[in-house]
Amino acid sequence: MKKLRELAGLGPKSEAMLESIGIHDVDAFMGADPFEIYAQLKQQNIAVSRNMIYALIGAQEGVHWQQVAKHRKTEILFRLDDMGLA
Repeated sequence: MKKLRELAGLGPKSEAMLESIGIHDVDAFMGADPFEIYAQLKQQNIAVSRNMIYALIGAQEGVHWQQVAKHRKTEILFRLDDMGLA
């Protein structure tokens, strides 16, 4: 079974953060809304930068996080703002 840290853009630290909010496998991660994951991490006072949302989206879509940031930054920031997380 593939581990979370093996997904593009995620590593051991990201895996530990995800596990701390109850996401222990790739299937659970892929089935979750990356914005909700980000919100849960923030609610747990886990120090995450905006790069984490880019990495979460990139890992789910198989795209490098920097490409997500470059091409979708405005869309993502609007969504985070709507959620009170920007």
